Amino acid sequence: MEEKLKQYFDNMVVYKDLKESNFFKDLKLPSFLRDWLLKMFEDESGKFDIDELTNFVKTNIPTKAEWTAIKNRIVVENERVKLLTRISVDIDITTHEVSFSLPNFDLNNKDTVIDQYVWNRCKDDLVKAKETWGIVELGYRYPEGKNKGKIKLLGFENFCPYETDLEFYKDIRKEFTLGEWIDVILGAIDYNASGYTEEKQKLSMLTRLLPFVEKRLNLIELAPKGTGKSYLFGGISRYGYLSAGKMTRAKLFYDLSRREDGLVFFHDYIAFDEIQKVEFDNVNEMTQTLQGYMEQGTVKIGDKNDVADAGFVMLGNIEQEKMDIYDNMFDSLPTLFKTSALMDRIHGFIKGWDIPRMNESLKISGWALNTEYFTTIMHLLRDDVSYRAIVDRIVEYPPNADTRDTEAVKRIATAYLKLLFPHVRSPKDIDETEFIRYCLRPAREMRSIIVMQMGMIDSQYKGKSLPKYTVQL
Repeated sequence: MEEKLKQYFDNMVVYKDLKESNFFKDLKLPSFLRDWLLKMFEDESGKFDIDELTNFVKTNIPTKAEWTAIKNRIVVENERVKLLTRISVDIDITTHEVSFSLPNFDLNNKDTVIDQYVWNRCKDDLVKAKETWGIVELGYRYPEGKNKGKIKLLGFENFCPYETDLEFYKDIRKEFTLGEWIDVILGAIDYNASGYTEEKQKLSMLTRLLPFVEKRLNLIELAPKGTGKSYLFGGISRYGYLSAGKMTRAKLFYDLSRREDGLVFFHDYIAFDEIQKVEFDNVNEMTQTLQGYMEQGTVKIGDKNDVADAGFVMLGNIEQEKMDIYDNMFDSLPTLFKTSALMDRIHGFIKGWDIPRMNESLKISGWALNTEYFTTIMHLLRDDVSYRAIVDRIVEYPPNADTRDTEAVKRIATAYLKLLFPHVRSPKDIDETEFIRYCLRPAREMRSIIVMQMGMIDSQYKGKSLPKYTVQL
């Protein structure tokens, strides 16, 4: 299968050896950045010079602890310094001054500036997202008159070295069986397909990717510790955001005082890690905003009335004795998530206990799709509405079916279709048996668990069940 993968995807394949080597673990790089480095330094056999790669990392990807020394080089020694890091830009609507921040080094906007000629050269790359990975070149603007001394951006180069052709990716899917394709996806997100004992485990793992391909898909997963929740949602894609600890409405949705958009406007999903421990600064305020957003994607705060596309993923640990969909599994969650009104806006439940605990046999060791390439593909699939049109066309249900239930089932089924059958262009391309087994049935099951859990906290939903969903081709 590896030769087939290299034959069809050519330059988008890299050799990943996470089973035998701790080299990249020690570097603490996200997967998408690691694969970019592999692509740069590997030869045709997948080998690379560790010293050469290490020197590049030390020179271009310094740690936070090295920031003081870097500042000395820039400010005191007047050097031009290049770093591969995250950058976020800000435009002052009063002064028109453009500044930037480097989150990895806690360098904020008040200490930086981007001159107009540099901005004109780099702005197309820098305005694409709230944060962008790339090679930044830094210098220093000395204080003069009323102008304070500031670190200035001299240049920026987007780190992604290739264009991503979504239609090519869709067409290539036809060359693989479904079983092969499932294994391709697992390799793309750093997992060894042969380490799983059954298809059910593989599909449970891939269910975590649904918010990567479908806009505003809200899921909750409860799983034992050690199944890789944080790793997948926090290190695989540069388009997602993993949050832990306290969260404010200003940071998540909109900062009214600073008039700044929140995280939902700049990321494909927001994953709340260890949801049982998440704190909100104003629960009542957050509840109202969350409910409105999770229903229609709207953000209404003060004079802000806008729409965003990020989905929410709630991640929590669960003890062995609580792994029962017929028991109240949500009783340990924050009060905010134990109201039926908000629970109803969660589209589906992931049974994390069906995903095996991480072990050495699950670590990828071989040729696989470049993670950065694959996560960019998933990001692009979010904008393709043709899959939802197909689902709307072929899925049938009773006329009195609950609207939120039906929307949840359709949304999840659409995400599965994008992930597993991206080559589908019209209903005639669909295998009915496969669609029911791998898209519609799991979508209904995921939503059914949410409905059952709602019935345990609100008598209005007690005994409620989902109708039958069928396929008409």
